[in-house]
Amino acid sequence: MEVVPAWAPAVGFTLLPHAGGFLGGTLTKKEIPLWYKSLQKPPWCPPNWVFAPVWGTLYTSMGYGSYLVWKELGGFNKKSVVPLGLYAGQLALNWVWTPVFFGAHKMGWGLVTLLLTTGTATATTASWYNINKTAAYLMVPYLAWLAMASALNYRIWKDNPNKK
Repeated sequence: MEVVPAWAPAVGFTLLPHAGGFLGGTLTKKEIPLWYKSLQKPPWCPPNWVFAPVWGTLYTSMGYGSYLVWKELGGFNKKSVVPLGLYAGQLALNWVWTPVFFGAHKMGWGLVTLLLTTGTATATTASWYNINKTAAYLMVPYLAWLAMASALNYRIWKDNPNKK
């Protein structure tokens, strides 16, 4: 008798990144109407409604990519420590950004967090490439979004020096 259905790990890995996204979203929703709205933003800043569907898509892609790597390597074992450890690290950094930027209003530290996330996500993607190319390719849109988010975070930080 099978204890866990064959599809359960794919669903679990795919949904895991959304956990931090949902928690961060509750904090973000409180800050958008007052603090975030008061910030000067560049003209190329995406409208607020874009962020939720983009993050939902990115979290789904990276989560499924992590499942592909986990499956390819035969689960959690010695071979999966680095590629899945890097993934877990970048995901934790990703989740930390919202409380730093929106919760504490620390825009400079938010940028530091984003740059660390981008570096770790890049290392994750590189480590996945020789394991499962599809998984690595699923990280590319996320890397592009992190680059845009870093530029946006930088611009907001520089354009709002007195906003706490």
